[in-house]
Amino acid sequence: MNKIIKRRPLSGNTSLDSNPLLDRLYRARNIKSVDELDRGLGAMLNPNLLHGIKQAVSLLIEARQQQHKIVIVGDFDADGATSTALAMAALKMLGFDNVDFLVPNRFEQGYGLSIPVAELALQKQVQLLMTVDNGVSSFEGVEFLKSQGVRVLITDHHLPPERLPHADAIVNPNLAECNFPSKNLAGVGVAFYLMLALRSKLRQQGFFDSCNQPNLAELLDLVALGTIADVVPLDQNNRILAYQGLQRIRARCCRPGILALLEVANRETEKLTAADLGFAIAPRLNAAGRLDNMSLGVELLLAEDMQKARALALELDQLNQTRKEIEAGMKLEALQICRNLFNHKSSLSAEEQTEMNPLVTEMPLGIALYQADWHQGVLGILASRIKDQYHRPVIAFAREQDGLLKGSARSIEGVHMRDLLERISLIHPDMILKFGGHAMAAGLSIRETDFTKFQQIFSQTVGEWLDESALQGVIWSDGELAANDLTINTAQLLKSGGPWGQGFPEPLFDGEFNILQQRLIGAQQNHLKMLLEPKNGGALLDGIAFNIDTRYFPDLSIKQARLAYKLDINEYRGQRNIQLLVDYIEPLNG
Repeated sequence: MNKIIKRRPLSGNTSLDSNPLLDRLYRARNIKSVDELDRGLGAMLNPNLLHGIKQAVSLLIEARQQQHKIVIVGDFDADGATSTALAMAALKMLGFDNVDFLVPNRFEQGYGLSIPVAELALQKQVQLLMTVDNGVSSFEGVEFLKSQGVRVLITDHHLPPERLPHADAIVNPNLAECNFPSKNLAGVGVAFYLMLALRSKLRQQGFFDSCNQPNLAELLDLVALGTIADVVPLDQNNRILAYQGLQRIRARCCRPGILALLEVANRETEKLTAADLGFAIAPRLNAAGRLDNMSLGVELLLAEDMQKARALALELDQLNQTRKEIEAGMKLEALQICRNLFNHKSSLSAEEQTEMNPLVTEMPLGIALYQADWHQGVLGILASRIKDQYHRPVIAFAREQDGLLKGSARSIEGVHMRDLLERISLIHPDMILKFGGHAMAAGLSIRETDFTKFQQIFSQTVGEWLDESALQGVIWSDGELAANDLTINTAQLLKSGGPWGQGFPEPLFDGEFNILQQRLIGAQQNHLKMLLEPKNGGALLDGIAFNIDTRYFPDLSIKQARLAYKLDINEYRGQRNIQLLVDYIEPLNG
């Protein structure tokens, strides 16, 4: 779809960096003071600000004193895997010996602390069950465990329901009564904060008088990976966690499993960026939970030697390749469903578009898609791809079991997905069987017989939620770079200014270029390689647009274009050259 390129407004007049470009970028990201750019561990928020953390620490210490069996229940995504691995590693570092974990199988038990998961924990003789990255909505599982005499400690970051489970302690920055300043901690961040508070209490009790106090900073590689993979907003506290973890990984002071994933992804540790974790490492880790069992991912993160880590990383890499193939097929089917169902203009000839009633060609404001045989583990990625294609909130459904559909939702700016689903549930109480999630992503279940009705209600509710103008895709640019700024030095400067990510976006610029050459490259011939000449002067540049829509490109009639791009350094055969990673092409010559 056509998009609009807009320039980010700048906030405040305070100088934030001696470099004018970084100063401009920080002001465009609503940074108000230099203190907000502090990435040192000393600037981290205090763990004791988290509501319920003292009760949680007491539960853990009591379990240790009585040698009670602790079972950690995680989630089957990268945040859940890193949270589980961190809790396992930290507790062992702190002298807890009787600890085990389990991760629900997406296809057998589903998400969260359900009764089937609780039964698995009982088989492990659990006496204290601790959730990580889940549990705040697990009423039935908690009640079942309590009836069996098991204590329950919930650590989570998902938005809580109005009523909470009757757990012995709940730690979640999004609880109404929690005054923790950052509501954006990932599940792994919550787990890390709990371990910091636990260590502090053990220190007060003299536990480390006769042994060395463990350095929990050694776990920041896991915190960085989980935080970036879960795409939580990078407020200052999360930037500190991500930056410190990245620094450890770059120095190779990290888990063998992370090093092994970097190897199979062909990423150099010393040049690692947050984007590498998000787009190269996290998908491979997530592949375990999508197609198999995330216990495989946790085992990788807990591996203590490179030989075992490499074997597990190769297995995950193969799963990720399979995931890509499944995703490609599902995306083709989904796009065809969109074209058939909504008569989208992109599938029609120019003559057909002219003859059609314009109302027929309009996309619904919210898109719900269903195919019985779609892979449940890939629904979230599919919804994200279709959302990017049409700039609409999207829910992709597959058959979960007889008569039931499982859906994965992805949203756009301005539509809080979890709140929207809650609104539908309130107005149509029997429509959604269960749901949960965040502003930008959620999961739900409905009856198969209700899909068509839900499809209509979903689009209608999105329409009530926002104005149609908000559905116009907008690319926010940091402005134009002068020709003498299109250099390797500038690219390196930008990398040093991060970590960039959700809520603190990587710098994106726009400018006008002459397109001298364009051709498709890549194994699937779906990346557009260009030779570019800046219209404001300067040397010729390489540009590349990944996963281009090959129905429209290459187009040799396009000689000039306004490009939205990121600066990158391309290294090939020992040569380092600047290249533009092109996000959007706006033709200028009709």
